[in-house]
Amino acid sequence: MSEKTPQIIKEEKALGLTKIIGSAIQIPGVKVTRDSFLREQFKTLPKEELDILIEKGPVEAGCSREELQRKANRIIKERTALSTGTSFVAGLPGGLTMAATIPADILQFYAVALRMAQELVYLYGESDIWCEGTPDPDKVTNQLILYCGVMLGASGAAQTVRVMSSALAKQALIKLPRQALTKTAYYPIIKTILKFFGLSITKNTFAKGVSKAIPVVGGVISGSITLASILPMGNRLAKALDTAHFDYTTEDLKTDIQVITQICMEEEKEEPQSLPESPVSSANETLEKIKQAKQMLDEGVLTEEEFSEIKEKLISNL
Repeated sequence: MSEKTPQIIKEEKALGLTKIIGSAIQIPGVKVTRDSFLREQFKTLPKEELDILIEKGPVEAGCSREELQRKANRIIKERTALSTGTSFVAGLPGGLTMAATIPADILQFYAVALRMAQELVYLYGESDIWCEGTPDPDKVTNQLILYCGVMLGASGAAQTVRVMSSALAKQALIKLPRQALTKTAYYPIIKTILKFFGLSITKNTFAKGVSKAIPVVGGVISGSITLASILPMGNRLAKALDTAHFDYTTEDLKTDIQVITQICMEEEKEEPQSLPESPVSSANETLEKIKQAKQMLDEGVLTEEEFSEIKEKLISNL
């Protein structure tokens, strides 16, 4: 049986989804500034109208559904065309350096997908997630995970985005359960998305996961991301945003709330219920660790000084 080469071991190293997204957004050109993006998209408007649009968002400023759909389709097509192998990452400053620690195809996939996601949500009125360059890292990461979940078809993701984006939800909250929109309900959805795509990702599971989520005719995703992969993902997110702003009914809202609540309840059931550790079991565990450290001292693995420090810390923690 042949041994694995260092390259294969490197490619199979598990990567957390949050780590991949965190690395992808560091690539120049992936972060999208809301105001600059909207000014470019609506540059033909008079200055006064453009200022109002940026302040309120395109939907509230009165942009028609048809116009936003046209712009969304153009964004998706442009990003799809950009997704050619690793050219996007390799062509950007720092891209190749990033790809040295995370497989280039995975990195470029998220780089393209995350940029497209930001452009689509800004087009439909989302506020700037970067908060003028000083964001809450957890908040930004969770929002981007949520958008990826919608694009990949993860359970509960589209429902959460529709509820968060819809003006109807804000008006109807008096009659509907508030818990489904609170922070406590937000994180279980993020957890289900992480489960959907895998809490850890390797080159192999990445290809299989995306292939399952996105039917690709004529081949599977492997060394590079095919042009056909980004297109349906963008369409999923655009459809969720479009529905939230133009087609969303009270019944839709109730249904989405029920789905979100159900997912939250299932997540709560899966949470391990830890019992408080008794003083006796805690003392026994500490003693066992001290014995292990003493054995390492006797075998020459630890010095007297290191052993004393470990023992002191264990007793102090007890």
